[in-house]
Amino acid sequence: MAVPFQKRFVTIDEYQQMAEDGVFSPDARLELIRGEIVEMSPIGDPHFLSVMFLGDLLSELRPKGISSLQGPLRLPLQESVPQPDAVVFRRRSNFKARPPRGKDALLVVEVSDSTLAYDRDVKMPLYAEVGIPEAWLVDLNAESIWVYRRPSPEGYQEIRAYWRGETIYPEAFPETGFAVDAILG
Repeated sequence: MAVPFQKRFVTIDEYQQMAEDGVFSPDARLELIRGEIVEMSPIGDPHFLSVMFLGDLLSELRPKGISSLQGPLRLPLQESVPQPDAVVFRRRSNFKARPPRGKDALLVVEVSDSTLAYDRDVKMPLYAEVGIPEAWLVDLNAESIWVYRRPSPEGYQEIRAYWRGETIYPEAFPETGFAVDAILG
């Protein structure tokens, strides 16, 4: 007789405690999505380079925004701690008092080669549900960037692809444009 498998969901606090207790290997690439611990794909050279270019470009958003690369983003109501490739947060002075959360994010970016479906179908709806105003999905295989805007509980209401030769102007920083070519390399 087969014993039914039961999932055990963890909270953000439990996940954080597990990390602090050394439950995970130091080189493990994990994120918490809706209470489930998910193993992330290894980072290949094209992905690494795109994130590096992106980080360099996003530094132009100072002083209004502060960027984070491949760090945790706490989404308490969703029991999630994804690790987007880049996040631009609204600058504030008390980050030490409370680490940034989804409501502090102005822009989130996922760079994808082998994880396109997961990033599009799982993470983008999660970011919309939290109300992050803009999310970009960098599709390295198609050499395009999908820009998601107008979040709602049902997902982003506006989605547009940008291709090589085009420039994206983030809504929170309309005076600053980013060439698709510069992000893709």
